[in-house]
Amino acid sequence: MSSALAIASVTAVLKDLLNNGLIDHNVGASVGEVTVSTLPPDRVDVLDAAQKKSRLNLFMYQVTPNAGWRNVGLPSRNDRGERLSNPPLALDLHYLLTAYGAEEMDAEILLGYGMQLLHETPVLTRAAIRRSLAPPSLITGGSGLPPEMQALFTSELSEQVEQIKIAPSSLSTEEISRMWSAFQAKYRPTAVYQASVVLIESKNSKKSPLPVRARKIYVGPFNQPVIQEIKSQETAGGPILTGAPILTGQNLVIVGSGLRADDVRVNVGGIEVTPSDADITDAQIIVPIPSALGAGIQGVQLIHRRLMGSPPTPHRGVESNVAAFVLRPRIIEPIGVSALQGSGVNPRSAKLNLTVHPAIGDSQRVVLMLNEFIPIASPPSAVAAESYSFIAPGRISLASPPASPPGPSETITIPISGVKAASYLVRIQVDGAESPLGSDATGQYVSPMVTIS
Repeated sequence: MSSALAIASVTAVLKDLLNNGLIDHNVGASVGEVTVSTLPPDRVDVLDAAQKKSRLNLFMYQVTPNAGWRNVGLPSRNDRGERLSNPPLALDLHYLLTAYGAEEMDAEILLGYGMQLLHETPVLTRAAIRRSLAPPSLITGGSGLPPEMQALFTSELSEQVEQIKIAPSSLSTEEISRMWSAFQAKYRPTAVYQASVVLIESKNSKKSPLPVRARKIYVGPFNQPVIQEIKSQETAGGPILTGAPILTGQNLVIVGSGLRADDVRVNVGGIEVTPSDADITDAQIIVPIPSALGAGIQGVQLIHRRLMGSPPTPHRGVESNVAAFVLRPRIIEPIGVSALQGSGVNPRSAKLNLTVHPAIGDSQRVVLMLNEFIPIASPPSAVAAESYSFIAPGRISLASPPASPPGPSETITIPISGVKAASYLVRIQVDGAESPLGSDATGQYVSPMVTIS
């Protein structure tokens, strides 16, 4: 690959090609002294204003990305930002070949010779590039390049993977008019060419993996597991329930298609569970809910593993879609009341001490809800039941965070205030997942309950 000097090197090689070609064809005998340059058109007008000279000017007016090489070597960095490769900067160079004549017909003669030279040299050979960009010689005292341009021999243009091709292009009359107006120069006979492709690559250090010693190919039937529904089962062998609260200690029942495989794992909220063979069928899998799983919205995914390698080790094979379910917290009675304040008809303040399954994480949001318990009477009571909600204080103080998080806890203390003395049904929400209430034979909610006296 070439260095950043490659663009200038291509222009220098083309200039040398034109200059040598005009000398070989003895064009000077027809048009007099000829100058080959690579100047912007507006500067040519300034230089030639004082003295009339014939000139063949090669001006690079545009650089565009090369479509065939622009994605080679990508991605160049991994997820940690480390360099994996040095993708080449692939460019196409666009040139205007313009002829300036000192006398009538000189411009046409020069443009004809210039176009013939580029037509007969469709590829810049490596030998031609090395010859044009020859390094300074200690014997001859220098190369053909001016002293300020002799660094171009370090561009490594002749060593790049793909050779540079010269091809004619075309511009519409409108494009040519706009271009020369932008140059603020007088129009001269012009031909358009494209040099493709210049590959510029950095030499930064990159990570290189070890070569592959051996290749192993495994072929097997493709069976995509699909999870359609999540149900629950309170105890092993018990009825499978649809729409019932899913609580810790129960079993998850995964319903779908293509679930069976030789090696099945179930990812439940990031915890991998291995179901027993007796609980796996093609349409249903039963797994226990991990005890470490926190309350809230959780995901379930099936993984069909394959044994590969030497010795054979399990690898993740086919994976199912991810299905969601809500693991609801459960309040364990009795509920403790401490620091009770208030008497008579005055509101009460206290702290409720709850035991909750599953354990509450450090950053989980907990909301306590109290609903006054009023037994069903006939006729119905006209007394309106009171209800309250309280947000539990965070388990980690932002003002003075501990050196290490306390970890999940099954006990939580929530302060309450302004509560009427009565008996209340108690619920909590943990990250939006609400604890269920128990009911009696008549269907009235009766637990869990706490009395604020």
